[in-house]
Amino acid sequence: MDGVAAPTTGTLPTILCCLCGTAITSNPSNMCVSCIRGQVDITESIPKTASIYYCKGCARYLQPPKHWVACELESKELLTICIKKLKGLNKVKLIDAGFRWTEPHSRRIHVRLLVQKEVFQNTILQQEFVVEFVVDYQQCDMCQRDAADLDEWQAVVQVRQKVQHKRTFLYLEQLIIKHSAHEDTVGIKVHPDGLDFYFMHRSQGIRFTSFLNHVVPIRSKQADHLVSHDANSNTYRYKYTFSVEILPICKDDLVVLPPKVATHLGGIGPLVLVTKVSQALTIIDPFTLQTAELAAALYWRYPFQALMSIKQATEFFIMDVEKSEDRKGKWCLADATAARSVDYGSNDNQHFIRTHIGNFLRPGDLALGYDIGNAVYNDNLLAGHKKLELPDFVIFKRTYSKKNRSKRRMWRLKRLNMELDESMVDTGSHKRVPMDPIAKMAAEQEEFMQDLEQDKDLRSTINIYKDPKRIQPAGGTDMDVDEGAQPKPVKQVVAAAEDGEEEEDEEYPEVPIEELLEGLVLEDEPGAPAPVPGEDEQEEE
Repeated sequence: MDGVAAPTTGTLPTILCCLCGTAITSNPSNMCVSCIRGQVDITESIPKTASIYYCKGCARYLQPPKHWVACELESKELLTICIKKLKGLNKVKLIDAGFRWTEPHSRRIHVRLLVQKEVFQNTILQQEFVVEFVVDYQQCDMCQRDAADLDEWQAVVQVRQKVQHKRTFLYLEQLIIKHSAHEDTVGIKVHPDGLDFYFMHRSQGIRFTSFLNHVVPIRSKQADHLVSHDANSNTYRYKYTFSVEILPICKDDLVVLPPKVATHLGGIGPLVLVTKVSQALTIIDPFTLQTAELAAALYWRYPFQALMSIKQATEFFIMDVEKSEDRKGKWCLADATAARSVDYGSNDNQHFIRTHIGNFLRPGDLALGYDIGNAVYNDNLLAGHKKLELPDFVIFKRTYSKKNRSKRRMWRLKRLNMELDESMVDTGSHKRVPMDPIAKMAAEQEEFMQDLEQDKDLRSTINIYKDPKRIQPAGGTDMDVDEGAQPKPVKQVVAAAEDGEEEEDEEYPEVPIEELLEGLVLEDEPGAPAPVPGEDEQEEE
């Protein structure tokens, strides 16, 4: 009919390929699929061969830059490592990936990849290809440390502190474990005045020294000596020694500040107590509650020694406490009536002592203090103070009766894997040794653990772990729990006390179960660090 258009079919025009002349549907490239694939390679920016590193000692693969992952062949973890090794994948779209089977002993891994990319306007090309990975052997850092000889070290950090006890070192050991600062060590040796940490590289020793500088007040110096020299290649091999000296003042020490130091700290003291050891010393005047922080740089400019340390402390029995209104934080001035424990009950000697721990003392408590009136000390420590009058007594800490509390302890501390230096081991000589070093270290460790139980602030800075030998699951085991019985509280799930054992103090502080962490590996399990000898023997006595 006139004026009506005839219907048309929706067919696309057909053209000839500009290269091979094949009839194709019209597209922006004017080429068939075969010619597009021959002219354009969307995988040209992706390498077809690569290398991955495998440690035969622990069966782990390297995930750059330095993370080692345990993977099985044809696993998702291994496929992730292989794909991350390829550069240029960000220019294409990854559709699929998988493995192609190869002989396990061939040290070859074939990964099949399917990618897409837009090559022309509205023209998307999809291509599949295979990447071959060559497995190269390389030892991981952990296996290097296990296989390395201690004599092959390149850097050693010698940490020393010239004091009579190891309280600071025991605290430093826990900080090292908490922050994993010992992971690069190839060996740790115990010396009479400190520890030696051995490393395979100089940079590791520098990093460890920097860590020490952030947790304890120190000063350090570096030395090196030539081990070998190859004149043909002009290469040198050195061994580096980092000497680190910790400030010889510890927590609870009684010190007399030099006049210049006291003036620099705002006129504090000069007789002060050390309440905390960190990057700087926190001190307090026990008679005015004035506090200050003594930096390591200021101490080394005007060095001094402690007037008395905790080894010289005397135990007192508190008979009465009268608190004053002078308070500062947790400190409170108080007038205490006390008698030395050795005198209490045998004579009527009583002493009126001004103390700063009034909030922590009650009549009937035991406390540690310094008997300055009967002490013997060097007069040079008072140099510069002509009219200084020292008090007869200074009380600094509440204490408890001395008992073996390890049998009821539900927690443990991780220890570094250390070995004693040859000079500390008895070789059969007739040289007189004041005390067995192993027994001394075990006794100091027990004192440190009791300090943790009594000081909540000290516990908050380190990691304390549940002892799986003492704490059992809530339901117990099949052998010790009857059917229908209620689970015992954690405090009751402890090794039963033997007949005749002394009763525990009701007021003695216990570490709350909420502060304990999981994950402690005991020394009798494979791969666990060995503690200092003598610790377990003391608990089993």
